[in-house]
Amino acid sequence: MADSWIHMGTLARPHGIKGEICIDWYADSPLLLTTPLWIQAGDGEPRRVRQVAVRSHKGRPLLQLEGVVDRNAVEGLRGCKLLTKREALPEPEDDEVYLEDLLGGDVFLPDGKRLGTLDHFEYPAGLEMWVIMTDDNREVLFPARPEFIAGFDLEGPAVIIDPPEGLLDIYLSEK
Repeated sequence: MADSWIHMGTLARPHGIKGEICIDWYADSPLLLTTPLWIQAGDGEPRRVRQVAVRSHKGRPLLQLEGVVDRNAVEGLRGCKLLTKREALPEPEDDEVYLEDLLGGDVFLPDGKRLGTLDHFEYPAGLEMWVIMTDDNREVLFPARPEFIAGFDLEGPAVIIDPPEGLLDIYLSEK
């Protein structure tokens, strides 16, 4: 069985000159930074890294990795994915889900109409976006905020979204 990876964050930029890395963090808890971690550059093979220190700065996690001792070394890691094995994480609560479990699943609107398939995620600064591909191959960028997510079904997998008024018009109206 292949390893099941969970994308926890992305290594963003150096902080200071002693090898600390700012992280674009996607998980709910920065305490998860203490689990065993791997980094992945592009589609390359993940490689194990060891944390030397973890702290928070202005609400953002900072990480120091073994062998990364200066700003130049951090620059070489910019953009790498920070991964952990699914087995190292706690089971989600009944009202929670790991996003990877929804990939490829159906996306429905509150009235039951199928919008498309959850294709992938994007993480612009401070805003997680779900990329939904419609059946007629249109791309819908959906702001994945709790108030716009009506529910999910892991058996499907499927998710029900309740997009803000006018959002779908932007993507689905005929031009």
